[in-house]
Amino acid sequence: MPTGKVKWFDTERGFGFIASDEGDEVFLHASALPDGAAAPKPGARVEFGVADGRRGPQALAIKLLDPAPSVAKAQRRPAEELGVAIEDLIKVMDQVGGSLRRGRYPDAAKGAQIARVLRAVADDLEA
Repeated sequence: MPTGKVKWFDTERGFGFIASDEGDEVFLHASALPDGAAAPKPGARVEFGVADGRRGPQALAIKLLDPAPSVAKAQRRPAEELGVAIEDLIKVMDQVGGSLRRGRYPDAAKGAQIARVLRAVADDLEA
């Protein structure tokens, strides 16, 4: 079976194209996707059958070989660096926790800053 990469896929219109490893462009209709499968992302490697359609080669029975590479993971901080950031965050959170136990919230600016740092660390962990 031929293989290739998804060039693009429009979920609203239900079709896209595959760039086959042989250099051909193959039409991809949503009906060729496995039942319950999410729309393929550009760059995802696929295996497919081919039939002659009205306007050229058309993909049949798509099998997702591996997902497209994650842009978020490619831009992710190294684990060692994130570990240091989390250790620093724990120290800050300990200070905030002590203030809260004494009945004092951090001021609005500091609270907003801590929230931004927490979100950034969460995004790095989730990526």
